[in-house]
Amino acid sequence: MSKRTIRWVVVVLLFGLIAAACGDSGSGDTTTTAADVEEPTTTAGGGGETTTTGAPDEPVLIGFSQANNGDVWRINQTNNVQDTCSALMPEAEVVVTDGQGDAAKQSADVDDMISQGVDVLLLTPLTAEELTPAAQRALDAGIPVITLDRSVNAEVTQHIGADNKLIGRTAAQFVAETLLGGEGGKVIEIQGVLGASATTDRHDDFVAYLEENHPDVEIVASESGEYRREEALTFMDDMLQRFGPGEFDVVYTHNDEMALGALQSIKQADRLGEADIVGIDGQNEAIDAIAAGELAATFTYDNAGKEACESAAKLIAGESIDPVWVLETNQIDQTNAEEWVGLGF
Repeated sequence: MSKRTIRWVVVVLLFGLIAAACGDSGSGDTTTTAADVEEPTTTAGGGGETTTTGAPDEPVLIGFSQANNGDVWRINQTNNVQDTCSALMPEAEVVVTDGQGDAAKQSADVDDMISQGVDVLLLTPLTAEELTPAAQRALDAGIPVITLDRSVNAEVTQHIGADNKLIGRTAAQFVAETLLGGEGGKVIEIQGVLGASATTDRHDDFVAYLEENHPDVEIVASESGEYRREEALTFMDDMLQRFGPGEFDVVYTHNDEMALGALQSIKQADRLGEADIVGIDGQNEAIDAIAAGELAATFTYDNAGKEACESAAKLIAGESIDPVWVLETNQIDQTNAEEWVGLGF
């Protein structure tokens, strides 16, 4: 029974008690029933007709708390959630909020959904640390929580996303062995939102792989680009002022938007071809750039919107789901980019 149904039943019982206490003893007992609030339903039983009164039909309420609906990848994720949840659960109302890159606002968004009594909360946290308390409050309220892409530091009902640790290590191997040929080199790294689980994994495991296997590959600069094209462009402009031709070999970025920002900066400086650029996500614009020889590679990173709705539908139907759902990752580079053109987002 949902929290909204429980509240309705309590109201009906209170009406009954009040009516019984205030009844006119001279004209017989007067009883207020649920029929006074809602039309009763009649069902045929073995001993004749039985009138039963149930809670009013309530729409399924799915809440999706987006961290920041400000780039192509996240807009696509939000659209996937809205479209897929509506298709799988036509009776459902899908409530979407945008944290706008502000952890305090996103936490307040989650609290508002808790107060609305959402049946399932889908959450893409801005950062793990800042959104863990909000996720825990939802869990404590009995609301299943599914995290998409980024995780929190709590045992949620399910986490869905690709393996960012694997992506970090695979990207490092590609950079060291394919792009640099095992001979060492210098890398500029443009990280995502600091504190986000995806950023942490994409950085830590990239660095760990190089330290373990290719210590002659040096990261000469590393800074957050907030997963935004404009931020990466500005940072890359600074790097081109700092490093001359031949002073860096690869630009490793934590998403395709930043890879495209770095590419734009390099092209504007007329220094295209001086360094290879690697991104993550599988964005169509990035795939086109790889096919054109302007980017070196990207790694597909499904936004999990479709899968989250599939899991939410199972929970609504009373089915169980696995605590972790790992999505597939594919490497797209010069060898297969033509096959992937148009298959991104």
